[in-house]
Amino acid sequence: MKTFLVGGAVRDRLLGLPVKDNDWVVTGTSPEKMLAAGFNPVGKDFPVFLHPKTGEEYALARTERKSAKGYHGFQFQTSEEVTLEQDLQRRDLTINALAEDENGNIIDTTGGKEDLKQRLLRHVSPAFAEDPVRILRIARFLARFSCLGFRIADETMQLMRAMVTAGEVNALVAERVWQETSRALAEPNPEKFIETLLDCGALKILFPEIECLFGVPQPEHHHPEIDTGLHTLLVLQQACLLSSEPEVRFAALTHDLGKGTTDKALLPHHYGHEARGYSLVKTLCDRYKIPKAYKQLAEISAKYHTHIHRAFEEKPKTLLKVLESTDAFRRPERFIQFLLVCTADSRGRPSYEDNFYSQADFFKLLLEKVSEVSVKDIVKAGFTGIAIREQLHHKRRGVVKVVREEWMNSGLNF
Repeated sequence: MKTFLVGGAVRDRLLGLPVKDNDWVVTGTSPEKMLAAGFNPVGKDFPVFLHPKTGEEYALARTERKSAKGYHGFQFQTSEEVTLEQDLQRRDLTINALAEDENGNIIDTTGGKEDLKQRLLRHVSPAFAEDPVRILRIARFLARFSCLGFRIADETMQLMRAMVTAGEVNALVAERVWQETSRALAEPNPEKFIETLLDCGALKILFPEIECLFGVPQPEHHHPEIDTGLHTLLVLQQACLLSSEPEVRFAALTHDLGKGTTDKALLPHHYGHEARGYSLVKTLCDRYKIPKAYKQLAEISAKYHTHIHRAFEEKPKTLLKVLESTDAFRRPERFIQFLLVCTADSRGRPSYEDNFYSQADFFKLLLEKVSEVSVKDIVKAGFTGIAIREQLHHKRRGVVKVVREEWMNSGLNF
């Protein structure tokens, strides 16, 4: 029995990055022997065990064979005869196929160390094409490592395109697509995840609502970048600078989906794209069973972001309606997230990156002041039933009017 540190722990240490988790491969043993040694089994598809003291994962060395389409279409073999080299050969990328023995010696049978130096994401073998999840994984790795200068090897991108053409991506299950997407949103450059899926053709299959934004023009006066897809990636970049929360980044990514369905006769204008975008966000989120926190923020961002942009043009009743419709009084923390999305949208244009977005501060002040209106005071004044709601709305609207007038007089409406 021999134990080897494998995968990300070895890769990240060689890159000088913090190591988050240790994964181990064990050769020369069996499930029965692992159980006898006190390890706890957790693997469903193949033998994986948790160390009785450290809780780290120990997997038996294995080989695999493609038996059907999709992520689950594999047959695995584990035995005491399977070697470390055979196990490494089944891995996705060369930089993930590195191992380290108990003496600290690096075992590299696929050229992973050289690819680390060359900053290449390259597949280990043609078997890469057998698992469509690997397209999502390599896109996610680029989102993580592009800031270090990594790129996808040309031959690997060609293989990914061939996988898409062969229909492998169509077999991906919704749960796994969202799992990889949500993880990519937490990386330093999630726009690279979208770019990679676009380049290989998978975006059209997995996220057609996003793919159809590319090539759609916008008015050059407001959008020097013109292309709606490019604007979306720029907004996502700005969202990453403003927030580490993946919910904010997802809302930034999907805020303009409605522009992909604009009547071509109206281009480059996009009248009514907010309502269309709201519907598309709902469809996308339902398809991938995306968590409620992501879905709700994305929905209000799609539907109301232009209301925030036009803050200084709107009447008090409209400003109050925005606060009420977004449930800002009960969910102020989500409303602040929404304002971050709007700020990213404003800055996601060439030469606008450092602009001060005063509309966000204006709406923060509105929310603060209007929230001070007390329902208890209204009840104490003798109002009952539906009259309480009417009086609350009346008082809130009065506060909005005062705050708006003061702000406009201050000259900060730019």
